[in-house]
Amino acid sequence: MSEHTQVLPDGSVVTHSHGEHGHTHSHTQTKAVLNRLSRAIGHLESVKRMVEDGRDCTEVLIQLAAVRSALNNTAKVILKDHIEHCISDAAEHGDTEALAQLEEAIERFMG
Repeated sequence: MSEHTQVLPDGSVVTHSHGEHGHTHSHTQTKAVLNRLSRAIGHLESVKRMVEDGRDCTEVLIQLAAVRSALNNTAKVILKDHIEHCISDAAEHGDTEALAQLEEAIERFMG
C-alpha cells in the first residue's frame, strides 16, 4: 500500500492511501502551481509591508482580495490537475476512498 500526502490550501494535510494496486499519479501542473504560489507569497509580503508602513486600510483590503483571488485560482489549477490524473486513476482502480477524500477536501476549501 502506498500513500500520497497533500497540503490543502487551508493548510490541512490529506493522505491518500492506495490499495494493493499501488498505482502512482503524475501531476502535470506542479511547476505552474509552485510559480503561482511564489507570486502569491510575494504579493502577500508586499501587503504586509503596506500594513507596516501604515497604508490606507482600503488599499490593504483591495490587495488582500487580490491575494485571495490568486490563491483561489491556484486551488482551481490543483483541483483540475487532481481530477484529471489522480481521481480518474482512482476511479479506474475502484478507489472510492480517494473520491471520499476529494469530497472532504472540497468541503474544507469551500467551507
